[in-house]
Amino acid sequence: MAEHYYTKFFFLIKFYIYCILLSSEAAPSGSLVTKLPGFAGTFPSKHYSGYINIDGNPSGKNIFYYFVSSERNPTSDAVVLWLNGGPGCSSFDGFVYEHGPFSFEVGKAKGSLPKLHLNPFSWSKVSNIIYLDSPTGVGFSYSKDPTKYTTGDLQTASDTHTFLLKWFEQFPEFISNPFYIAGESYAGIYVPTLASEIAKGIKNGDKPVINLKGYMVGNGVTDPYFDGNALVPFAHGMALISDEIYEAARVACKGNYYANYDEANCNQKLQRVSQAIDGLNIYDVLEPCYHSPDTAKQKAKGNSSLPLSFQQLGMTDKPLPVRKRIFGRAWPFEAPVRDGIVPLWHTLAASSATTSRITVPCFDDEVATSWLNNKAVRKAIHAAPESVSGPWDLCTSRISYNHDSGSMIPYHKNLTMQGYQALIFSGDHDMCVPFTGSQSWTRSIGYKIIDEWRPWISNSQVAGYVQGYDHNLTYLTIKGAGHTVPEYKPHEALDFISRWLEGKPI
Repeated sequence: MAEHYYTKFFFLIKFYIYCILLSSEAAPSGSLVTKLPGFAGTFPSKHYSGYINIDGNPSGKNIFYYFVSSERNPTSDAVVLWLNGGPGCSSFDGFVYEHGPFSFEVGKAKGSLPKLHLNPFSWSKVSNIIYLDSPTGVGFSYSKDPTKYTTGDLQTASDTHTFLLKWFEQFPEFISNPFYIAGESYAGIYVPTLASEIAKGIKNGDKPVINLKGYMVGNGVTDPYFDGNALVPFAHGMALISDEIYEAARVACKGNYYANYDEANCNQKLQRVSQAIDGLNIYDVLEPCYHSPDTAKQKAKGNSSLPLSFQQLGMTDKPLPVRKRIFGRAWPFEAPVRDGIVPLWHTLAASSATTSRITVPCFDDEVATSWLNNKAVRKAIHAAPESVSGPWDLCTSRISYNHDSGSMIPYHKNLTMQGYQALIFSGDHDMCVPFTGSQSWTRSIGYKIIDEWRPWISNSQVAGYVQGYDHNLTYLTIKGAGHTVPEYKPHEALDFISRWLEGKPI
């Protein structure tokens, strides 16, 4: 009997030690965020942030994350990884302007920090969410080795997969939660390539095993043919160009603006389209275009609200200085430049030779820029000082990025055939990556329609339209939203992600 009690006693001691060791590995205390400048209240859930070094070299790739645990039930709610696009744009874009835990009020006094209020439509109401600055060189992520800033689609997917494996090692209490990847714009490339990398890792026995269930992409870059042919019919359908301009372009380009833009007659007609839509906010044609204080200076250089390439169509006297990859909150696919002619959908934002910052057309990023470059804020969120990681920019030019993964359609087909859920959604007033392309490519996969095109309801109103396909593929529009859906329609965005994550019909 005494032996039985001793055995039980030692078992309890061993279990107690195991629990202590387990708790020491979970949610590292050094990453806990306890306060934020500009916010005077109590956090409704736990926040963590910091760096994960992914290559075992402190001078190598240090990737920054900000993690918001669910305000509802963090132990069982899904973990969602959020990625903004660019490539080269920080996911704090989503944190500050879209679905983060706070709403930011501009400081009244000149130079004062924004005031933070709790966001009633934060996605942390229904999920645990990781905001990631990826790839290395974006936002707060950095390396002391500048060669690490050269990357591409496949390397970024591999690096982010490594980050996640290391992140779950530090936060083992979340490894059994359903895991989803989400993003918008150029994350239309990031998301399916990363999902594919994780799926391969699961098959190869990578540890820890990530509980990947699916992914979602909003107004995402996907395929050169479909994205490249989306703008002209979108502009016509939105009454931004006349029947005459549309018909002339359609006939001259033989209905394929992507393939035939460099033919003289096609290009000439596309210039008429460009002239008609110049001055519009490309991210939401209903919204005004923000003009920064140096707008007059920009206009003197020939810049307007539209990307540079929109204004330089048809210039054949000399080649244009086109980058290997294009910045902004997103870019449609780059096509080869022939005879100095750049295709209509080829988005290019200007950057200064003296700064790593990219100017995003029509967008005011002053709130995020002033807050995230404040020393007290950087200290509170455990970001490296500016002397180490550089200034925080919404979008940066310091990375050298190559699109090397091709069309995403085969990725989507492969993933959905494996049983992963996919939600493809479009703000229907975005002219940067228009819904016309996304709707076409989802249909082109050829899956059987199991939920016919119908309205979906939010707050007792039609919020958009949805079509469900076989193999858990769903296409969704959000009525009146622009390129960054949760920024324009926060209530509706929270509604559809809540229903989708819970497996309910949208």
